[in-house]
Amino acid sequence: MKQAMINTDADIPLPPLAHRSSCRCALHGRRLFTGALLAGAAAPALAQIPECKRSTAASLVPADQLEQAAAQQYRQLLQQAVEQRALAPADNGQLRRLRVIAQRIVPFAPECNERARQWKWEVNLIGSKQVNAFCMPGGKIAFFYGILQKLQLDDDEVAMIMGHEVAHALLEHARERMAKSTGTNLLLRGGAALLGLGGLGDLAAQMGSQLLTLTFSRSDESEADALGLVLGARAGYNPRAGIRLWQKMGAVGGSAPPEWLSTHPSGETRIREMEERMPGVMPVYEEAAKPRQRFGPPKG
Repeated sequence: MKQAMINTDADIPLPPLAHRSSCRCALHGRRLFTGALLAGAAAPALAQIPECKRSTAASLVPADQLEQAAAQQYRQLLQQAVEQRALAPADNGQLRRLRVIAQRIVPFAPECNERARQWKWEVNLIGSKQVNAFCMPGGKIAFFYGILQKLQLDDDEVAMIMGHEVAHALLEHARERMAKSTGTNLLLRGGAALLGLGGLGDLAAQMGSQLLTLTFSRSDESEADALGLVLGARAGYNPRAGIRLWQKMGAVGGSAPPEWLSTHPSGETRIREMEERMPGVMPVYEEAAKPRQRFGPPKG
């Protein structure tokens, strides 16, 4: 997954997303939604999820500072979307859909990473043709309209994407990638900042810049697939939708995969690995409470 700034040329004038609302209203809606997620995330944790093993390399990058940098970058992305009239208002049907699915997935997050209990989760929809979605460190989720429209995703498929992206955040893959590329430098500068020696703003800027261009390794992607299937299954969404999803992705990409798949394992490899995981995750899905509310993909 590669995170990118909104491309004006890719933005599309969609009636549901073109309704201009003030920043104050949009922020109010996000606060209400964050409160609902936090209430769910405070539920008692169940048994530790085996797919939640994290790399020790991530500890080289200060989690607090990375999450602060991510929150700042996320706010900037949303502000740019507001200015381009591309940020979905709270009453948008597809945004409601994303938030309902998130409310089912997020309560399981603290089982995997205790920090997730303190994250201020947000989910937003941006009116862009990009086939993309992400979850920044700290629980900042965004979907681009293109991934919903072009792939005509059902709720189970959306849940597999969301579970995958949330898994990246829970497994702290961003911290791990940064640590392996510039870990020593960040550790020293982070330590200096924590000791009041300055450089905190510069460090946050560097982290934020890296977040916008960050790509994960193929092993990271496979780990996120494994955990994402479990999260989606526990939330009551059929994990076999993950296989359908990647078949659709391959069809849309043709000879060149979408940006969202640029560093991912090949479609055949991913589907084979998911098939191998089905005997383990299907019983989880069968025992899970199923969502009472279902949504359809965007029309057209």
